[in-house]
Amino acid sequence: MRRRAWLRRKRLLLAAVTVATVGLGVLAYATGLLYPLEAQSIDARFAIRGSRPSLVKDLVVVDVDEGTFDYFGALHAKNPSVSYQWPFPRRDDALVIDHLLAAGARLIAFDVQFTEPTDVVDDNALIEAVARAHNMVLATDAVAAGGQTDVLGGNAVLRQVGARAANSTVITDSEGELRDMQHSYQGIDTFGVAIASNAAGHEISPKLFGGAEHRVPIDFAGPPGTVTAIPYWRVYANKFPAAQANGKIVIVGAEAARLQDLHSTPTSGSQEMDGPEVQANIAATALAGIPLRNGPAWLNLALVVLFGLVAPLSSIRIRVWRALLASFALAALFTVATQIAFDDGTIVAYTYPLLTLVLAIIATLTVVLLGEAFERQHARDIFARFVPPDVVDDVLARTDDDFRLGGVERECTVLFTDLRGFTSFSESEPAAKVIEVVNVYLNEMTEAVLDAGGTLISYIGDGILALFGAPIDQPDHADRALVAAREMLGPRLARFNDWLHEQGYEHAFRMGIGLNSGIVMAGNVGSAERVEYTVIGDPVNTASRLEGLTKDTPHMLFVAETTLQRMRATPDDLVFVDDVEIRGRVGKMAVYTLFTAADVPHVTVAQPSDDPSAASRQPPTERM
Repeated sequence: MRRRAWLRRKRLLLAAVTVATVGLGVLAYATGLLYPLEAQSIDARFAIRGSRPSLVKDLVVVDVDEGTFDYFGALHAKNPSVSYQWPFPRRDDALVIDHLLAAGARLIAFDVQFTEPTDVVDDNALIEAVARAHNMVLATDAVAAGGQTDVLGGNAVLRQVGARAANSTVITDSEGELRDMQHSYQGIDTFGVAIASNAAGHEISPKLFGGAEHRVPIDFAGPPGTVTAIPYWRVYANKFPAAQANGKIVIVGAEAARLQDLHSTPTSGSQEMDGPEVQANIAATALAGIPLRNGPAWLNLALVVLFGLVAPLSSIRIRVWRALLASFALAALFTVATQIAFDDGTIVAYTYPLLTLVLAIIATLTVVLLGEAFERQHARDIFARFVPPDVVDDVLARTDDDFRLGGVERECTVLFTDLRGFTSFSESEPAAKVIEVVNVYLNEMTEAVLDAGGTLISYIGDGILALFGAPIDQPDHADRALVAAREMLGPRLARFNDWLHEQGYEHAFRMGIGLNSGIVMAGNVGSAERVEYTVIGDPVNTASRLEGLTKDTPHMLFVAETTLQRMRATPDDLVFVDDVEIRGRVGKMAVYTLFTAADVPHVTVAQPSDDPSAASRQPPTERM
C-alpha cells in the first residue's frame, strides 16, 4: 500500500513540477527573459554555419576609409586652397559616380546624406551625375510627413533625375546589436530594401516581411570584409579594376571609425561592421526573398512544453538516471536540429526549451531523489524492526529499486516460539491489559532475537517466528539461534514474569521454543499493495512442530539434530532428549535441549491445557 501511495504521490508531484516548469518556460519565452542568451545562441549558429560570400556576390561597397582621409589630406597639402573636409565636396561624389558608371556598375547607392544645400556648383554637379546614373538610391534619416525628404532639394527633384530617397536608419536590439531589418520606416522604404527593389526592377512587397514595419532577421553573409570593398579614394582617382564594379550593385558609405557608422552584428564578433556592408547584407537578404526567418511562435511554445514533459514523464516509466540520459540525448539532438534548421533558413528558439528542460531535470531529480530518500528512510525504519540496527545498511544494499528483498535460497536456522497458557490468561483480563502484557513479552523476546543477530519475521499472536542466516549471510546461524533461545528462556522470561508479579499477577509463564536448520526460501512476498519479508520451507514447518512437541514435556526447548550439526561448537549443557516423530516427516528426528531449560528460576508452571487453541495453531507457512 505504501509503495502504491508513493507512486501516486510521485506522479502528482511530477505533474505539479511539470506544470510549474512548463509555465516558467512559457513565461520566460513570452517576456523575452533570456533574450541575451538566445541572441548569443544565434551568433553561435551564424559562426557554425560559416561565411557564405555567394549571398553578396553581386554587391560591392566603396568605403570612405582612413586611407581615403590620408589621400585627401595629401591632396590638401599640395593645394591648400582646396578643402577636403568631411563631408567631401559634392563634386567629388559626382566624380565617384561617373567613374563607377564608366566601370559598368549596375546600380549605385549612396549611404551619405545630401539633405542640406552646399556650394551651388557642387550641388548641381552631383545632381547631374545622379541623373546620368539614373535609378540611384540616396540615404537619409530625416523624413517628414508623407515620406517627404530634403535630399537634393526634395522628392520632386529626385523624381526628375530618376532617383529615390530611402531611410538609412537601423535599429539595434536591447543588447546593442544590429540583427533585424524592416521594409519601411517613417513612411518610406528602408535603404537596403530600396536598393533591392531598384536592383530587382520591381518593388519588394511588404508582404514578404509580414508587414511594412515587421522586423525580420538579416541573413548576414559573414564577418566584416565578406562583401568586396573598394576604397573611396581609389574610385575617386579612377585607380581600381573596373571588373570589381562591373555589373555590381555598389553602395558608397563610411567605414572610417571617425565617421561613427560601425555596428555590432551577429557575425562581427569582437569587430564591428561598417554601415555600407550592413546595408549590402540587408539588400542581399531582401533580394533573396528573406531566406532566414524566425520560427513560428507556436513551434517554439510547443518545444517548451515538450521539453518540460520529457524528464518527468520518462522518470515514471524508467529509472531516473535513464530519464536523465534521455533528456541529455534530447538536448544534444535538439542542438543539432536547431543548427540544421538555421542552415535551412529557420531560427528556432533554443534557450527557452533548454531552460525548461533543465528546470524539469532539476525538479524531477528533486522529487525522485528526495522521494527515494524518504522511502529508504522508511524502509530503514521497517527493516530496523526485524533485523539488528547494525546490519540495516547491508540489508538495504541488497534491496531492489522498490526496496524489496529478492527471494534467495539459503541455509538458515528457524526459531519458533509460543507463550504457554496465555490464551486462558487473556480470557480473564481486559483487552487493554492483555495487549499491554503481550507487548511487554514480545518486546523482551524480540530484543533477544535482535541482540543475537537474528531477523524477526513475524508475530503470530503471542508467538514469534525468527530467522538466523538471512537476509544477511551468517555462517554461525545455528549458534546465534541457540544464544537467542538461551536468552529467552533465561533472563528474558524471568524478567517478564517478574514484571507480571510487580503488576499484581500470580501467573508465571513458560515458553515453547523449536529450533531447526536447513535450506529455506527467504524474501519479500505479497501483492503490489502489501508485501512482507518472510521465510518458506520445510525447516520452518519442522521448527513450528518442534515447538509444539514441547507442550507435553518438561522441556521448553527442542533443538533439531540439523541445528546441532551446524553449530561450530557444541555447548556443554545441550543434552539429547529423544528421537521423536515429526508430523509430515518420514522417520524420527533426534532432538536436544538445554540442561537448564526444564528448570528455569522464577517460573511457575502454567498448565498447557489452559490454552485450548494451542493444539490447533498452525505454523505460518501452512497458513499461507
